[in-house]
Amino acid sequence: MSNYYQPEVETASYEEIRALQDERLVKQVKHVWENVPYYRKKMEAKGVTPEDIKGVDDLHKLPFITKDDLREAYPYGLLGADLSKCVRIQSTSGTTGKRVVAFYTKEDVDLWEDCCARALVAVGATNEDVCQVAYGYGLFTGGAGLHGGSHKVGSLTLPMSSGNTDRQLQFMTDLGSTILCCTPSYAAYLSESIHERGLRDQIKLKAGIFGAEAWSENMRRDIENGLGIKAYDIYGLTEISGPGVAFECEEQTGMHINEDHFIPEIINPDTEEVLPIGSKGELVFTCITKEAFPLLRYRTRDICVLSREKCSCGRTLIKMSKPMGRSDDMLIVKGVNVFPSQIETVLLEQGYPPNYQIIVDRVNNSDTLEVLVEMTPELFSDNLGDITTMEKELVSALKTMLGIYAKVKLVAPKTIARSEGKAVRIIDKRKI
Repeated sequence: MSNYYQPEVETASYEEIRALQDERLVKQVKHVWENVPYYRKKMEAKGVTPEDIKGVDDLHKLPFITKDDLREAYPYGLLGADLSKCVRIQSTSGTTGKRVVAFYTKEDVDLWEDCCARALVAVGATNEDVCQVAYGYGLFTGGAGLHGGSHKVGSLTLPMSSGNTDRQLQFMTDLGSTILCCTPSYAAYLSESIHERGLRDQIKLKAGIFGAEAWSENMRRDIENGLGIKAYDIYGLTEISGPGVAFECEEQTGMHINEDHFIPEIINPDTEEVLPIGSKGELVFTCITKEAFPLLRYRTRDICVLSREKCSCGRTLIKMSKPMGRSDDMLIVKGVNVFPSQIETVLLEQGYPPNYQIIVDRVNNSDTLEVLVEMTPELFSDNLGDITTMEKELVSALKTMLGIYAKVKLVAPKTIARSEGKAVRIIDKRKI
C-alpha cells in the first residue's frame, strides 16, 4: 500500500522531482505502447517509439489525446490493464455523445486516494476531524475521491452525497462536521440555508474543499464569510483520476499539482506549441503512475497558468492557477470570447448573490446575451421601484468587463433553481 504522506516528494527540489518524472515517464510510455493499441497507432503515425522518450524533455514528441479520442475508443479502447485487474470505473457527467469511462486497478484507486488525502491535509485535516462529503457519489468522481482521502487521513467520514439539505444540516450540527467537501454552488446554498434557519451558532466547520465547477475569488469570500471557514479549491478530471490532481494549500494562491503522478504542460490551444512556465494557455496532463487508464498528453481544454514561485507552505510542487475558462466551451458571442467567470465577478462585485443564469440565443442571425440575476430578499424589498436603474447599472458594468452588450433581468429571490450538484449556469439556445 502507498503512503499519501510523502514530505520527501511534496518538498523535493525541482531536480529531484524531474528525475522521478523522467524515470516514471519512460516506464509509462513503454506500458502504453505494449498495452494500448489505440495510442500505439497514434505514436506510430507520428513516427515515435518508446526508445525516443528518454525523459520529460522528450514529452513533446508524443501525440495528444483528446476527449474525442476517449469517446471514439469507448469503452475499452484505451484500457491499459487486463480487465480482470480492474476493480472500478468512474464516468463523466456529460450529456452529449458517449460518456467517458475511466478504469481503475486497486493500485490506481490507492494512489488517487493518496492525492485526495494530501488535499485534505493541506487544509488542516487530521484524524480528529469530521469530514462531510457532499459531492455526488456513484459514477461521479467527487464523492468517491474525497471519501477515500478522508479515510486515509483518519477523519470521521460522513458519506452524505449531494442533495437532501435537511439531512445535510442535521448531520452537520449533530455530529459537528469540521470539513465540508462539495461544489462551491452547493456550499453557497448550504450557507444560505444555515442563515435562514438560524443555525450559524451550531456550525463547527473550519474548512471546505470545493471543486467540480468554476468559482471566482468573490464567491470564495462570500462562502468564507457565510460559513465562517477557509474555502479551498481542488482540481481534477475523471479522465485523469478525479479530484486531487491539484489542491490548494493555506496560501490560497494556486493549486499544487501532484507532480509525482501527473506531468503538466501549457500549450497554445491553436498551434499546440508548448509554452514556457508562466504563460497562459491550455493545460495538458500526462499520467505517469496510472495502470488501467494511463493517458499521455491529455488536453484538458482548461485555460490556466503554471508557476514555480516559492510557496510559504513549504511545498515545492508546481502550482496551477484557477482555470480561467476553457478553450472549447467558452462562449463566443458576436465574435467575442466570454467566460462565465467574468460575469460572475461583476455580479458579486455589485453585491448580488452567486445565483444567476446566462442565456445565449440567435435572433435574426445575430447573437444575443441575457443574464438572469437573482436578487437577495433585502435588495428585492428595498429596491422595487429602482429595478430598471439597477439593471442599467449592471448592463454598463458587464459591457465594461466583456466589451459587448448583455441584457440583464433582475428576478425575485428563489426564482432561479438551486443546485445540489453542478450549477447549470449557461443555456445556449444556439445549440438546441
